[in-house]
Amino acid sequence: MTSLRVNGLTHELQLDPRTTLVDALREHLGLMGTKKSCDRGECGACTVHIDGRRVLACMTLAVMADGKHITTIEGLAPPDGGLHPVQAAFIEQDAFQCGYCTPGQIMSAVACIDEGHATSDDQIREFMSGNICRCAAYPQIVAAVRAAAASYGVHATV
Repeated sequence: MTSLRVNGLTHELQLDPRTTLVDALREHLGLMGTKKSCDRGECGACTVHIDGRRVLACMTLAVMADGKHITTIEGLAPPDGGLHPVQAAFIEQDAFQCGYCTPGQIMSAVACIDEGHATSDDQIREFMSGNICRCAAYPQIVAAVRAAAASYGVHATV
């Protein structure tokens, strides 16, 4: 039995030990915000947080997250139903086109800011380089991270 604490709720799941976290989230818990794309850890679409650190859910076995705090894009917004500052910044900066990569981009952006990697555009680009946007909205994504960081009190240099 695997105990996954996702977005504040504990789920007891009977999983094959080979089940990846992205498959557990999508197929067993119905949380479709975490995207499944490359299945090789190359695109970042499946980015979630485990105990406050970003991880690629396609490269993480669900059993490795047993008992840890998992946050997905669905659990990022505050309980009042509003948007997380990074979500709001992505909308304001038009930092998505097709939207497929957006949940992973947002989860990485939150980690970028929380881990102190948003003090310059170059630093933001480097930290976010593990997330691919096939629509090439990279300038808007950097602008969104910069704007969200400012709402945290961090001011990035361009």
